[in-house]
Amino acid sequence: MPTPRLVIIGLDCMEPSLVFEQWREDLPNLSRLMAQGMYGRMESSIPAITVPAWSCMMTGRDPGELGIYGFRNRRDRDYHSMAISDGRAVKFPRLWDILAEAGWSVAVLSVPGTSPPYAVNGALVSCFLTPSTDVPFTHPPELGDQIKAWMPDFMMDVPNFRSDEKDRILDNLYRLCDQRFTLAEKLIQRDQPDFLMLVDMGVDRLHHAFWKPMDPRHPQYEPDSPFATTIHDYYVHVDERVGELLSHCDEETAVLVVSDHGAQPLMGGICINEWLIAQGYLTLKETPDQVMPLDQAAVDWGQTQVWGAGGYYARIFLNVKGREPQGTVTMADYERLRQELTEKLSHLTDPTGKPLPIKVFKPQNIYQKVRGRAPDLIVYFDDLAWRSVGSVGLNSLYTVDNDTGPDDANHAPFGLMIFHDPAQPQTGRELEGAQLYDVLPTLLHRYGITPPDGLRGKVWR
Repeated sequence: MPTPRLVIIGLDCMEPSLVFEQWREDLPNLSRLMAQGMYGRMESSIPAITVPAWSCMMTGRDPGELGIYGFRNRRDRDYHSMAISDGRAVKFPRLWDILAEAGWSVAVLSVPGTSPPYAVNGALVSCFLTPSTDVPFTHPPELGDQIKAWMPDFMMDVPNFRSDEKDRILDNLYRLCDQRFTLAEKLIQRDQPDFLMLVDMGVDRLHHAFWKPMDPRHPQYEPDSPFATTIHDYYVHVDERVGELLSHCDEETAVLVVSDHGAQPLMGGICINEWLIAQGYLTLKETPDQVMPLDQAAVDWGQTQVWGAGGYYARIFLNVKGREPQGTVTMADYERLRQELTEKLSHLTDPTGKPLPIKVFKPQNIYQKVRGRAPDLIVYFDDLAWRSVGSVGLNSLYTVDNDTGPDDANHAPFGLMIFHDPAQPQTGRELEGAQLYDVLPTLLHRYGITPPDGLRGKVWR
């Protein structure tokens, strides 16, 4: 048996157009995997966000089935109950759990959705949601002591990556990346696992911090910046680390490189709650004299039908009688109001008056099941090129900045996949129509393991 039999290299937010088109010549290791395997753009979950996308990929379940609709989710039906969903919210077995059932030993490094760490058949290092290495961050716990001995400054994430400390962020990015790949190499040598998966969050942090100097399409493009080649140089570095990691694997090791979503320039923000106020759906007791989050504003819930949340996409919540504490919308009116909002949102324009492509999704139409407290509507502004800004007091429908700190990039709905399986060599075939849900069924099929019932994806042929 090769060691490992299967390696998954997760590169959070890696953008397919940069790898497949712009910089392919500069990425020899990824290019070789593409030439000897199959590759393509891979559609993300809706929403295309780190949390829940990696958990969707690893379980074959959609956000509705997981009950995870983004980084923060409603804990209850109160108006201010958004909280971060950690790995305990994922109630389905993940790829490495299913492989372990089939007798595989596993090493799982920093895959989003694995904090707090839990028992696996092998080693697990928890993800970027772990506050620090002062809390348990590994299974087994003694692996944490070994990692600290190897790397005393072991990082869980790049701290404060939405800031203007560009040199410090860049230094942290490389350290985070190198630590993940070096740790993977050490665990392959020490444990010889059958399966290894790592996720580098650095690519995502890189895009948020350094997209403006790279991309002339960006409305705040910074020509002649010292950071003009920063994203390119990091992609080249990741490619080198991929090559080094694979040199520790056998010739027969199957390799899957994946990103959970892509990236694009941040064109601006749509102030969703300002829009709802202007349309008469959301009522404040007084207009704030400064910009503030909605949960700090004096909302008149008895006079409010709808409110929204910011992020990469807009979440629209209806204030339903009998469901929310001061609900005003009757169930008889619920569907009509959802339809009316969908219709009105579709007429949104950009600041110059040009129509903006708007996609409004009803959770019941796009998910196999809807668990937990889903938004009543999910809205993409121009395929995520515009983000949703939830603050109030902006006195404008538009903003050029993110309300959570300096930000250059937004997510894009397609990530990438490159699959090289020496037992089934391909000739650089470009795969059409790949979805992130396909990863689990494809890999289980490849190793002859019966998939759980009700998976959403299909097997890549």
